[in-house]
Amino acid sequence: MTAFWTEPDFDDHEVVHVVRDRNSGLMAIIALHSTHLGPGAGGTRFWHYPDPKDGLRDALRLSRGMSYKNAMAGLPMGGGKAVILADEARTKTPELLAAFGDAVEGLGGRYVTAEDVGISEADMVAVSKRTSHVSGLPAPGEGSAGGDPGPFTAIGIYQGIKAAVRHKLGKDSVQGVHIAVQGTGSVGGGVARLLAKDGAKLTLADIHADRAAALAEELGAKAVAADEIMTLPCDVLSPNALGAILDEDSIAKLDTAIVAGGANNQLARAHHGKTLFDRGILFAPDYVINAGGIISVATEYLARRDGVSAGVEEVHQRIANIPERLEEIWSKSDETGTPPDVVADRMAQELIGRG
Repeated sequence: MTAFWTEPDFDDHEVVHVVRDRNSGLMAIIALHSTHLGPGAGGTRFWHYPDPKDGLRDALRLSRGMSYKNAMAGLPMGGGKAVILADEARTKTPELLAAFGDAVEGLGGRYVTAEDVGISEADMVAVSKRTSHVSGLPAPGEGSAGGDPGPFTAIGIYQGIKAAVRHKLGKDSVQGVHIAVQGTGSVGGGVARLLAKDGAKLTLADIHADRAAALAEELGAKAVAADEIMTLPCDVLSPNALGAILDEDSIAKLDTAIVAGGANNQLARAHHGKTLFDRGILFAPDYVINAGGIISVATEYLARRDGVSAGVEEVHQRIANIPERLEEIWSKSDETGTPPDVVADRMAQELIGRG
């Protein structure tokens, strides 16, 4: 692995911690981008990377995104992310999770972890046996904050899509609006179900074609092959799978008015936001629209840390601010002729003391 500070995605990160535990087979990267507002908070991704450099790239990009996400959500948390470099068989053992928990504990509270791709609520419970700096744990009681953050991420994205439809299409409802949803897992599936209740016309795709087909049948939607969704004529494209999907080639083939989804780091490179903007496609900055999950996780963690109770209602109140923040970004973009992603980045950088 090359020196992390020479990577194009290194952004003056405070800590890049490489963890190796031979007994358990753990190889992980924990990146802290900023702790200006509080401990770096962000989930742990468990993924097989044929080239470990891609894992480093993910850790750097995702941790920076978490700094911006937490700041824009008004949370007293910094930005961090962990990536566990899984083997090809994606072997996950109690010993590996314990070693990872020890690594988090070794950072002394500077990093707070939770679920991300490949990591479950049960995995976080296992990690919590080795460190208190963990969230996304089962809710302690009915109506309490806690548990899988995925459904809360979906709620924020759903509300953000409705805001985008109002701003770009001038419609107060998604009834009959054609929305193409890429990814039908916990988040994408949740978004699709919420949109279906409002009468949206849905087309779904997933690398697991059977999962997309099953959800399409449940919702009365249409399923297409994974390689078709990005070029499908639609009103809204909602990417809810992995990131870096928007580059020169893919943007040129888009046939949509809006891109609004929960995938992290959708822009392959920073300048691709302008490419979208120049095409007249409204973009919802991903770290703003997908903040529902971290809002849930942070609310849970801060309440437990401070010995107070926090309810789901508080989480929903914070998530309700997502459309307002997006509208602020789009309005400034309209006024200044600046792409929304640039407007959002500048706002976030001011908040974390890097403006």
